[in-house]
Amino acid sequence: MSLNPKIPSWSGRRVWLLGASSGIGRATASALHAQGARVIVSARSAPALTSFVESHPGSHALALDVTQADALQTATDELLASGPLDLVFYCAGTYQDLRATDFDLKVMLKHLEVNYTGALRVLDAVLPALLTQAQRGAPAHFSVISSVAGFGGLPKSLAYGPTKAALINLAETLYLDLHDWGVGISLVNPGFVATPLTAGNDFTMPALMSPEDAAQAILRGWAQGDFEVHFPKRFTRVMKLLDLLPYRAYFPAVRRFTGM
Repeated sequence: MSLNPKIPSWSGRRVWLLGASSGIGRATASALHAQGARVIVSARSAPALTSFVESHPGSHALALDVTQADALQTATDELLASGPLDLVFYCAGTYQDLRATDFDLKVMLKHLEVNYTGALRVLDAVLPALLTQAQRGAPAHFSVISSVAGFGGLPKSLAYGPTKAALINLAETLYLDLHDWGVGISLVNPGFVATPLTAGNDFTMPALMSPEDAAQAILRGWAQGDFEVHFPKRFTRVMKLLDLLPYRAYFPAVRRFTGM
């Protein structure tokens, strides 16, 4: 049974992707464009957005910083003035590995500001319109990228993991609150994907995927009406099983699994 309205076709659908200058966001925007969606891409990097628009005719770029609430609201108002947004995909994020022995409050707060609070700012801007659309019977969907790092505590994930855990909880609660109103809510939990964020990792990344394969997995999940889209399953299922263990088993298993 699907938990969300299925999206089998993207032709003519208007989709706003925030954090689409590279990685999973850009690859998903490209895949949506190829299937006929009217794509709007946002990120801080104007040159990267311009490059996307030049290679994807008909798409639209809107440079912004998700940590700036006023600019985000202005951008939202501008987009909604041109018509409804069928799906809003929050894929902005930052990542820096950090262990408690090197605790850095600035790094912690930066992750909170971009990964979690940024999503809240987007919700604050778009949710009233999504609710109005849904009440009229029109498509309305909000999707957010979290990570398997949000399933449970992991070494080197002191700054990143808690923000992703918060996003998982946020998406679950949004679903419970908004499903009966007709608003689709989905949660994307990738494993390791070859993006600029993971390029600096100094450890082996099991089941590493390309951004293009990740994008196709996301579109399949939306087409099926999934709430959670996680991939690659040969890795994410292991992480889900680890999270079911009692702590006396979880901590040793994580140490063996990560070698840390």
